[in-house]
Amino acid sequence: MQSTVYRMPSAVLDWRNETQVDLSDALLFGVLLPYWQLVPWLFAHGLNLTLFGCELFANRISAFFGMDVIVSAVALLVFIRIENSRVRIRGRWLPLVAVLTVGVSLGLPLFLYLRELEFEPWADRDES
Repeated sequence: MQSTVYRMPSAVLDWRNETQVDLSDALLFGVLLPYWQLVPWLFAHGLNLTLFGCELFANRISAFFGMDVIVSAVALLVFIRIENSRVRIRGRWLPLVAVLTVGVSLGLPLFLYLRELEFEPWADRDES
């Protein structure tokens, strides 16, 4: 029985490397931008969750954004669970922690980065 070795086109491999760089940038901005707003608020008010909730839902516009982020976080966690049943991803708990501590802005790029790393060894084997 003869096995067939499939090679990935070099354009696909280049795309993966560029994608990982872009995801690294997204990880950085996913942490910095939300905390740029949160940290001064925490210095001013401390970890006052009641006040945080009141200010988050103070008007319809902020409530819209708050609900959007909550729904996005739940959808991302469901997506991560489904995708982990398809592709076993090492460190799959990290995006969960990222979503709960920072938000979707960190959890999604981190998950996509970890997912790309799972395919990386396969791509490396095809290059040689």
